Amino acid sequence: MADSPTFADLSGRTALVTGCGSAEGIGFASARLLGRQGAAVVISSTTERIHDRAEELADEGIEAKAVVADLIEADRAADVVEQATAWKSGLDILVNNAGMAQEGVDEESRPFAELSDAEWRTGLDRNLDLAANVTRAAIGAITDSGQGRIVFVTSVTGPLVAIHGSSAYGAAKAGLDGLMRALALELGPTGTTVNSVNPGWIATASSSEAELAAGRNTPAGRPGTPDEVAAAVLLLASLEASYINGQTVVVDGGNVIQEVKGP
Repeated sequence: MADSPTFADLSGRTALVTGCGSAEGIGFASARLLGRQGAAVVISSTTERIHDRAEELADEGIEAKAVVADLIEADRAADVVEQATAWKSGLDILVNNAGMAQEGVDEESRPFAELSDAEWRTGLDRNLDLAANVTRAAIGAITDSGQGRIVFVTSVTGPLVAIHGSSAYGAAKAGLDGLMRALALELGPTGTTVNSVNPGWIATASSSEAELAAGRNTPAGRPGTPDEVAAAVLLLASLEASYINGQTVVVDGGNVIQEVKGP
């Protein structure tokens, strides 16, 4: 009997994954899983540590290219997409993960009425406009693929729940889900699908003790892992997911379904 085909075989496909600087982050976990499934991966972050991540992928036999860029700047986002497209003469998958935590940048947390115009703008720039910049630059190459995949890594915060002091972040993440649905309609006829993954409490290098404690009060009894989020990214990036379009996949251990949260 012939071997069964491998699910989510990405051989011959090229992926761009943003926000991969942290070895313990969702972006790097996603890039690694896509690479293990055969994709050539372009990874980006704002710091030189991205080269360490590329070396780690190469050590696993994964074809990887690292690019340092601040994607809040539209011209830098376009340059990263151009490099990714030129590398393998095309681009099939875009995973918009960059946002929220940025190396060397403190995240403001205060009530909306107390935010300065600059703080509000920074929150939107980092968590909404950044992904929009990359996506706008990549649309041509992704649709040329004929079976393109765009995956936004958003959050349950904004689309489904709220956190005190995180109005800009929540508004931006809800905006990403709105953008995702609009693009799903616009790009569907090209064979491109556009979806989002909404993580809940995930244990990463940037997680505070309070966030980890919140994860322990989910129905799963623990925070999630970046690899568990990456699994959802892989599903949506796969060729098999060709009829999943304009959808959100919540990865939160069931936390949003429980009315009472906490001990």
